[in-house]
Amino acid sequence: MISGSCHCGAVHVEIPRRPPSVTNCNCSICRRYGVLWAYYQAKDVRVIAKPGAMQTYRWGRNALDFVRCSNCGCLINWQRVDPSKGTRMGVNMRNFDPLMLGPVRIKLLDGAASMDYVVVEAPPP
Repeated sequence: MISGSCHCGAVHVEIPRRPPSVTNCNCSICRRYGVLWAYYQAKDVRVIAKPGAMQTYRWGRNALDFVRCSNCGCLINWQRVDPSKGTRMGVNMRNFDPLMLGPVRIKLLDGAASMDYVVVEAPPP
């Protein structure tokens, strides 16, 4: 497992493996959050939080919940409101030590218009 946390340490996240790539989306919410998403099945991600440490913002025609630390405000993940629509979740990789993750490809997603991946950047050498 690979572990990360919000800035204040009230919320910790564990993922099963290093992602092969991360997504930089330019939709109206992701560009404001400045996140890099990695995608996992919800059952494979463990979020550990102190009581009252997380807040949820429901977005996208009430389709997605964005979860953040209620103390420092770091965005932790998004998850579907209705699990019957899929069990994939996005984990904000900015909460993980970049050295622990190693080099990773960054995929640019045009979430503002086409929902197509437009550029794939190679990992740094």
